[in-house]
Amino acid sequence: MSVHWLLLVAALVVFLQGKAYQRWGLRHVGYRRYFDVPACYQGEEVQLVEVISNRKAMPLPWLRLESLMQAGLRFRSQSNLDISSGELFQNHKSLFSLMPYTRITRKHRVLCARRGCYDLQTATMTSGDLLGVFVTYKTLQFDRQTRLLVYPEPIPIEDVPLPSHSWQGDVSVRRWIVDDPFRIAGVREYRYGDTMNAINWSATARAGRLQVHQRDFTADHRIMIYVNFEMTETMWGAVTNPERVEKAIAYAASLARYCLSRGIDTGFGCNGAVIDRPKEQVRVAPSGGDAHLTDLLETMAMLVIERSVGFAEFLEADLQRGVSSTDFIVFTSYVSDKMERHIERLRHTGNAVEIVLMTDEPNRSAAEDRSSGLERDDAAASKGA
Repeated sequence: MSVHWLLLVAALVVFLQGKAYQRWGLRHVGYRRYFDVPACYQGEEVQLVEVISNRKAMPLPWLRLESLMQAGLRFRSQSNLDISSGELFQNHKSLFSLMPYTRITRKHRVLCARRGCYDLQTATMTSGDLLGVFVTYKTLQFDRQTRLLVYPEPIPIEDVPLPSHSWQGDVSVRRWIVDDPFRIAGVREYRYGDTMNAINWSATARAGRLQVHQRDFTADHRIMIYVNFEMTETMWGAVTNPERVEKAIAYAASLARYCLSRGIDTGFGCNGAVIDRPKEQVRVAPSGGDAHLTDLLETMAMLVIERSVGFAEFLEADLQRGVSSTDFIVFTSYVSDKMERHIERLRHTGNAVEIVLMTDEPNRSAAEDRSSGLERDDAAASKGA
C-alpha cells in the first residue's frame, strides 16, 4: 500500500471518528453541581461540588465545562481549573477526561467574599475528538438547588455605631429585657405587625373586631431596622456608593441578631428590592425566634443594591398604616426635611426613631482580609509550582 493510500485511510479514520464524537460525544453525559451548604456568612469558605458521568461505551478524551459566575465567589487555584476574573464576573472552566461508564466528583474550595445571592443557572459543555478537529457543545440549565445565599458579614455589636444615649444601658434596652412579657394590662384593637398569638378571642367576639392583649408599655414595644439606599435626596435608581450601603446592611444584620437573641421582636426594611421580587418594597414585620432571624438574613442576602422608592415615601407608608409602639433604627446617609417631618409624625404616634448617619470611614472587612490572604497564597503556590 502506497503512502498516499495510508494518508487517505488515516484521513478517513480521523474524519469518521470526529463525526462520531460530534454526533454522540455528549449523549448520555450527565452533569450536576451544587454547594455543600445552602447559605453561609460573608467571609466563610464553602465547597462547590461538580459531578460528571459518562453513561456510554464511548470514552471522552476531553470535556470542558464553562460557566460565568459573579466575582464575589473566589476559587482556590487548581491544576484542572481555569479562572479568568473581571470586576463583576469571572469565567469558570473545568476540564475532564472520562472513560466509558465512569463518574467523577470534583470539589472546589470557594471563599464567599461578598454578600449576595449566587445562582449558578447555566453552563456550557464542550467536547470533541482526540485531535480537537470536530467539536460539539450544548448549554445546560440548572434549578435553584445551585443557589447559595451569602449573609452579611457578622460584626460585633460593639462595632455598630448605635446612638449611645439609648443603646448603652439606657431605657430603650432595659425596658425590653427586664419587664415581664406575659404581663397583660387590657385589650386594644389589632394593629399592623401584631402576632396571631396576641389576639384575645373573647374580646374579639364581644367587639366584633380583632382585639389583642394590651401588654405593659415596655413589653409591647418592638424594633424595626431600616436601611436607606439613597445617598442624597436627588439620587435616582443607581446607588452611587454601594460600599456604604453594604456596610449599613451588615450593621442591620448584626443588630437584628443581637436583638433577637435577647427576645426582642425585630423587623427589617429598606427602599431597595430583593432579586426575586424586584418591584416590591422590602419590609419584614417584627417577630422573634431563630426561624425569623433566618428569614431576615435571607432577605438581606438577596437585596439588590438599587433604589426602588424614595425613603421619605417609604416612611410615609408606615404612617398610612398607623404603625405605633415600635422603635425604629434608621441607617441613612442623610436626613432631608421631608424625612424629618415623617420621623416627627412617627414619634407623635407612639414610636421612637433613632438615626444612624453612615459615613465613608475606612472599615476593612474580615472577608476582604481573607480574600487578600487567599490571593497571596495562590500567588505563592503558583510561584512554587
